[in-house]
Amino acid sequence: MARQKNDGRGRLGGRAVGTPNKVSGTLKEWLTSLIDKNRKQIEKDLKGLSPKDRLLVIEKLMQYVIPKQAAQQVKLDFDSMTDEQLQRLVEEMTKEV
Repeated sequence: MARQKNDGRGRLGGRAVGTPNKVSGTLKEWLTSLIDKNRKQIEKDLKGLSPKDRLLVIEKLMQYVIPKQAAQQVKLDFDSMTDEQLQRLVEEMTKEV
């Protein structure tokens, strides 16, 4: 009889937890090597683009280097704040302007 899911005897198959995927690892190494070996040519190709196209390519590449910032949302209940708290809030908001 086949094993049932969640029978308490562990995983049903596949890689053990924490074992890296060999294909992904070798592909990443190859791409890294390819980019490193062609760095000068990539820079030359970028310089050959129009300024608009160059910025579009750089913007697309940036997402792999710089993490995207999550939107921050603050919810204030002004009705429940004291006059002193409101005044402090206004001072904090306007001191950098």
